[in-house]
Amino acid sequence: MKRTAMELAALASAAMPGLDIVQAAASPDDPRAFDSAIVTDADNNHWRVRSPRNSQAAFRLETEIQVLSGFTPAIRAHLPFRVPSVAGAVQIDSLRTFIYHQMPGMPVDLETLTHAEDQTIDDIGRIIAAIHKLPSSVVETADLPAYGAEDIRTRSLSELDQMALTGKVPAALLRRWENAFEERQMWTFTPRVVHGDFDETSLLIDRNRAVGVTAWTDLHIGDPAQDFIWLASTDSIEFRDAVISAYHRHMAVASDQVDLHIMRRAALAAEFSLAKYLMSGIQASNDEVIAEAQGMLAELTQDIERTGGQDIGQQFWEPSADQEAADDVVFASEDEHVPQPVSATTATGTPTEETEPAEQPDAEGSDEDAVDEAVSNRVAVTDVAASEEAAEQHQAKLIVHSLSEDGELVPEGEARQEAAEDEDTQPISWEMVRENLEKD
Repeated sequence: MKRTAMELAALASAAMPGLDIVQAAASPDDPRAFDSAIVTDADNNHWRVRSPRNSQAAFRLETEIQVLSGFTPAIRAHLPFRVPSVAGAVQIDSLRTFIYHQMPGMPVDLETLTHAEDQTIDDIGRIIAAIHKLPSSVVETADLPAYGAEDIRTRSLSELDQMALTGKVPAALLRRWENAFEERQMWTFTPRVVHGDFDETSLLIDRNRAVGVTAWTDLHIGDPAQDFIWLASTDSIEFRDAVISAYHRHMAVASDQVDLHIMRRAALAAEFSLAKYLMSGIQASNDEVIAEAQGMLAELTQDIERTGGQDIGQQFWEPSADQEAADDVVFASEDEHVPQPVSATTATGTPTEETEPAEQPDAEGSDEDAVDEAVSNRVAVTDVAASEEAAEQHQAKLIVHSLSEDGELVPEGEARQEAAEDEDTQPISWEMVRENLEKD
C-alpha cells in the first residue's frame, strides 16, 4: 500500500515522540520498493522518512541499517561525502519504517547533471573512488557478499543459459552477450567495495557540489563497474569520460593497474539488466512485466540492427610512428578515455575542443602523477570513421587492430577478414537502458 507524505509524517511522530512536524513533502525514491518523504519540525530540522512497500524492500532497508552501522566515526571522518544516520524507527505490520537525519543537498536528474560544472564532475569521480577504497570491514561487518571477477563472469553465463531457455530473448542479443562474457581480458579486474545501487538519484548535490550518498542497500565486494552502470544511459560522452577520468585520478593506482574495461563492463551490465528484468517477470508470473521487458529487448535489437550499437568489441587504435613520437599514448578501450591533443569527434559529429598534451612526470614522480598521465593520455574511438577523419586533419594515421583471445593484437587486415568471417562478432548497443535502470 502506498503511503502519502502525511502518513509518513505520522509514522515519524510515532517513531520519535515529541517531534513536532509542521511540513511534509514526498521525496524521490524507488517507487516499486519504498515510500519516502522529507518532514520538517517546528525547529526547522529536516528528517527523511523511508518506508518499505513489501518484504523484499524491507529486507533491503534492514541491510542498509547494517551497512550504516559499519560506518564508524573514524571511517565517516575520512570520507569526502556524508552518509545517512538513523534517528528512529517504527514497526507496522512486521515492516519497519526508518527516520534519518536529513543531509544537505538534493538529487539532480541525469540530464541536468551532464551539464554540471567541472568541480561537480570531479566530486562525483572522487566520491566513487572513495567508495571503492572503503575497507572490506564495512562489508564484513554487515555480513554482505563478496564476489570475485571469475565468479561474476561464470554466474552471468549461467544466467544467460537460463535466459536462452525461455525463448523470449532475441538470438542476436544472446550471441553478443555470450561473446562479451567469454572475452577473458574484460574480466581481470580487482574486486572492490562497491555501492551497488549508485546513480544520480542516490547522489546529493548542494550548490554545485556533490556532498552526500544515500541508498546503501546493495553494498558488497565485487565489480567496480557496477557503480558506473548509470553512466551507460547518458548520451553525453563528454560527461561520461570526464567522470571516468576523475575517478581514475582519485583512485591513484599505478598506471599498469588502471581498469581499462570498466565502462565496457558497465555498459554490458546495463544491457544485460533488460533480460534480468524479463526473468524477474517470468519468476513472478507477471505478464505485464514480461511484455514490457520483451518490448524493450525487441527495441534494443532493432537499434543494434539499425545503428550497429556502441562498440564493446575488441577494438583498439594506435597512432602512426610520427604521432607516437609526439604523444606517449597508452592504449585503451573505447569506453574509457579523455580528450587528447588530436581533436576527437563526438557522437553527434561535432568536433570537440583541442587540449594541450599532458606534461611528462619526473622520473621520481609519485604514482598519482603517473596515473594522471596515463588517464589523460588514454584515447578511445567512439566512431572509427569520424576519428580517422579528425586524425587525418592532424596528419596522424589511425591503424585499427583487434585483440585476440590470447591478448595479442591482430593486424588490421587480418582483423577485418576475421570480422567478415564471424557474423557473431558484433558491437553491443547500450541505448534503451534508462527505463530498466529505474526498474532493476
